[in-house]
Amino acid sequence: MYDGILGLAFLIYPKCGFDFFGVGYPNHWGYVQFPAAVLVIFGIMFFAIAFRPLENANLIPYGVLLKIAYISVVFGYWFTKGIPNMWKPFAIIDVVFAVLFLWAYGTLRHAARR
Repeated sequence: MYDGILGLAFLIYPKCGFDFFGVGYPNHWGYVQFPAAVLVIFGIMFFAIAFRPLENANLIPYGVLLKIAYISVVFGYWFTKGIPNMWKPFAIIDVVFAVLFLWAYGTLRHAARR
């Protein structure tokens, strides 16, 4: 639900997060809304995994890759050139989710072998 809700929030109300954190707007909202739509799609995928974990375990690595992509970009800028605080909590949350997804994937693969 996390990715789906977050995606919907940035898709429908993209200015809210920027205003809350005092971050300047991008020069076009499509730069925010397209990744938000991708998050909604991944949220749907995560729901499918949660609903039928054994059958959809093969999708978990794609979720992990999504998390790694976001974590890499945010932490890369955070520790080199800086990044607005708005993006940091999401990266920390995604680290937790990536670890949990890897754990779930390992558990499901072990269960599938039995």
